[in-house]
Amino acid sequence: MQAKEYGTQHRETILLLHGGGLSWWNYREVAELLCHRYQVVLPILDGHAGSDAPFVTIEQNAREIIEWVDEHLGGQVLLMGGVSLGGQIVVEILTQRPQICRYAVIESALVFPMRLTHALVKPTYALCYPLIRRRWFARLQFCSLHIKPELFEEYYRDTAGISQKNLIAFLEANANARLKEDVRNCRANTFVVAGSRELPVMKRSAKAIACALPCAKLEIIPGYTHGALSLNHASQYVDKLLALLKA
Repeated sequence: MQAKEYGTQHRETILLLHGGGLSWWNYREVAELLCHRYQVVLPILDGHAGSDAPFVTIEQNAREIIEWVDEHLGGQVLLMGGVSLGGQIVVEILTQRPQICRYAVIESALVFPMRLTHALVKPTYALCYPLIRRRWFARLQFCSLHIKPELFEEYYRDTAGISQKNLIAFLEANANARLKEDVRNCRANTFVVAGSRELPVMKRSAKAIACALPCAKLEIIPGYTHGALSLNHASQYVDKLLALLKA
């Protein structure tokens, strides 16, 4: 597993997993705000630009991150967070290893399968994948995600670095994710968040995750789109994270 690390002199660790099609820079500003107090680890998910392994499944990526935590961090971190695909992987990690963290932040994570989306991923991206390396197409995709403009160059560079096979693999996994019963064994204090402008299924997913985790708090933030809290409002994200740690 490849990762960027901040604040390595600190003992307590926060691990944050970026969204699908993005990379560690999803949380760079958050890490810069937290690194004076905590070690912050930003893994690069499998199949993404800069990773050292292809994407296979959410479950496989979760196992790899657990193994990395066991090897490098003694089997436990203070807090684990993730957005979108990264949030789905965090949910799976909490299912496989309920005691891996004391706190968790899960943002914009889908846990209800979208069968039509899943069926369309392969034919759609088989046709449009060559366009990903075109700046005008990348710009259209970028604008549809409502990401702040200063991240475009990194977005363009890293989406262009994803193979067609990996792109299809993690998009299909994202559309087919389910909430598993064993996640109820996790007792981490968890903040579950989504934006009011997300698809109804995303808000329904956030509610389902919050209901499944015994120690969870849910917030639907008015006016926010998919993944907007961590991507576009780092200071607010950090405030909510620190409030969780103090609670």
